[in-house]
Amino acid sequence: MIALGLLWYTAFLLSTTCHEAAHALVAKWGGDLTAYSGGQVTLNPAPHIQREPFGMVIMPWLSFLLGQGSWMMGWASAPFDPYWARRHPRRSGWMALAGPVANFILVIISGIVIQAGLRTGVFMLPGSLSMSRLVEANGGIAAGFATFFSILFSLNLLLGTFNLIPFPPLDGFAVLNIVIPESGAQKLMDLRDSLGPYMMLGLLIAWKVFDYLYLPIFSVALHILYPGEVFGR
Repeated sequence: MIALGLLWYTAFLLSTTCHEAAHALVAKWGGDLTAYSGGQVTLNPAPHIQREPFGMVIMPWLSFLLGQGSWMMGWASAPFDPYWARRHPRRSGWMALAGPVANFILVIISGIVIQAGLRTGVFMLPGSLSMSRLVEANGGIAAGFATFFSILFSLNLLLGTFNLIPFPPLDGFAVLNIVIPESGAQKLMDLRDSLGPYMMLGLLIAWKVFDYLYLPIFSVALHILYPGEVFGR
């Protein structure tokens, strides 16, 4: 349980750090140095933990223990200048998109590693062997890497997909600024600002939508990752 928790937490830290660092980097490219000045254009998780200690330390472990080792959740954030976002709505849209894109890049990287492991015989298909037999066949280190990259694949697919749902306060709401006229983008930002404490309602609606959205996406991703395999038999 401890070993699994450490694998989950390592994947969680990498995923959230890459997500927020991508936000911060693209904001810097677009002229907003707020997150850069806070030291968040980095893959070092320390500045991100310092900004959100509850969301990046306490909540992940609490959710892991309450979920009996089946999942881990939490959050992080990167600051930005709202006046900059008002002046440059499309740049703010690209900043918002950068976080989910970072998650999908991690999905691709972990998928490549998993396929490489399968082709070389280091990893084995899910359900083909129990964890104890996998440890016997390839050693505990190989089993640990297989578990880590499986978690990384699933977690980042979830994070990238969820954050692209176009409800405030999720990234997907700001991503709309890229594709709509600037006048419409200003109205969207007015709407976001007017919601205030009701922003959590958008999060709850997005979570309900996500229930129906994620399962088919995850199913397609599994068939791409393991072509020809049938799961859930």
